[in-house]
Amino acid sequence: MSLRNEPSSQALSSVVVRVNGRDVNAQVEPRRLLADFLRDDLHLHGTHLGCEHGVCGACTVLLDGEPVRSCLMLAVQADGAEIMTIEALASETELHPLQEAFREHHALQCGFCTAGFLMTVLHVLRERPDIADEVEIRDAISGNICRCTGYQNIVDAVRDAAATIRWSAAAQADPSVEARD
Repeated sequence: MSLRNEPSSQALSSVVVRVNGRDVNAQVEPRRLLADFLRDDLHLHGTHLGCEHGVCGACTVLLDGEPVRSCLMLAVQADGAEIMTIEALASETELHPLQEAFREHHALQCGFCTAGFLMTVLHVLRERPDIADEVEIRDAISGNICRCTGYQNIVDAVRDAAATIRWSAAAQADPSVEARD
């Protein structure tokens, strides 16, 4: 019995997905996890594997706009879907308002859980751009675990990002809206 990573004799399955705006057509083993497909095959290393049981949230990505645990999902289950990972959040020149808020509020330390939090919160803010209540924010992020920061700075960052995104939307709709401090 060899422990080396040898090719499987199992037949490969075709997977066609759109990842971060790019069409991907790949052949994968049917048992390959989505997280491994993203990290190892597509070299998108921002998605982290923490617990590999779906508990910690570090592997959260958006699948057709909904947060999923990529450590619990097979790559073949994503066939035909659109996937967004943390690598697509910022532009080439600037951080997304969520990333800016996490930086401003020191809502990260080691950063291992940060991608999962950001993807979860991105979904929350798309669904509830008016979220501001601390209890609601804590409930929204309750599926993600951070072992370093405590959660108050994360809550503050989410509240600030929500306000920034609301202001930005208002400013685009009405140029007379005053700049946010």
